[in-house]
Amino acid sequence: MKDVLVVLKDSTIVSKTGKDNRSRFWGVYKRVAEEHDGEFLERYTSNMDIVLVFSGLFSAVSTSFIVAMQSNLVPNPIDTTNALLVQLVQIGVGNITAVSTPAAPASTWSATNASLRIQAIAYASLSLSLLAAFGAVLGKQWLGYYKCHRYGRGSEEERGKRRQETFNGLKT
Repeated sequence: MKDVLVVLKDSTIVSKTGKDNRSRFWGVYKRVAEEHDGEFLERYTSNMDIVLVFSGLFSAVSTSFIVAMQSNLVPNPIDTTNALLVQLVQIGVGNITAVSTPAAPASTWSATNASLRIQAIAYASLSLSLLAAFGAVLGKQWLGYYKCHRYGRGSEEERGKRRQETFNGLKT
């Protein structure tokens, strides 16, 4: 029985990583790389989720402010209505000169510089928030691709080298 155990201990049937040092190294490398990749993927996936949630909320709040401030960029329609009513009253009274000089308060209206600057900043912040969300989505897609394709096919050594090349490309 002891002879059988000694033979099995030295054989490649029992040893999952092989007998030589090279195959043992790649077996250990794969185990350590899987642990590292698992932590790496979990950490960065959760970071991307946080960025997506924050940018989504920020975009919603920014959009609501933009909608609320939009009325500052158009003339007040009540001013136009009041000017037209004044014209009608002057025509009704018999002042014919009012017809030849129509009052158009909308044509003299212009937005203030402060409201234009605030609107520009609001639109810029919304654009950057959407860009951050887009970047987070691309990052999550890349992490998913990395998770599925980090090893590929081939011998254990080739898969380990391919994984290390992919990981090194990620770090740079």
